Amino acid sequence: MTAQAFPLTWPDSWPRTTSPAKSQFKTSLTAAIDNVQGSLKRFSADSGKKVENVLVSSNVSLMERNPKDAGVAVYFTWDGISTCIAVDRYQRIEENLQAIHHVIEAERTKLRHGGLNLVRAAFRGYAALPPPNSGLSNPWEVLGVKEGATTSEIEAAFREKAKKAHPDHQSGSNEQMAKLNAARAELLRRKA
Repeated sequence: MTAQAFPLTWPDSWPRTTSPAKSQFKTSLTAAIDNVQGSLKRFSADSGKKVENVLVSSNVSLMERNPKDAGVAVYFTWDGISTCIAVDRYQRIEENLQAIHHVIEAERTKLRHGGLNLVRAAFRGYAALPPPNSGLSNPWEVLGVKEGATTSEIEAAFREKAKKAHPDHQSGSNEQMAKLNAARAELLRRKA
């Protein structure tokens, strides 16, 4: 999956909210964008690690500030970890952006009280999402199935490979698991 600013690129393994709610946030779109940018800058300064490759993905265009799908996904790299924080809980773009701002501020709180290792652990969890550019050239090869494999063959191959690729396994990692998740999602999307 390659993330793009428009239209919304939602992480494949992240379920969507079916009934967005009203929020208590009182902010404009411009203020919410500024808040996210400011939080990322402060988080970078607090951690001593660069936040790079920031990409905000949404369905906002110049002529439609409040699209039907108000989800927002913020992709970035921090401390070598490809990260995505995605929120579609609320009805308006600015509310979802403001929620992302608060998530980043919560990570700053973890940093102050729990230290860098606690935040790295949390970001590795975010990293389990497919990164913006997973380099997935051949999903059949990643899962070890033939082109045209059935849904059950895809699922079985995924489960088998996930046993060793999962970060909890001695030889596994977030990157391996993200690649498997992306391959599975792509092949199932092609089957649909």
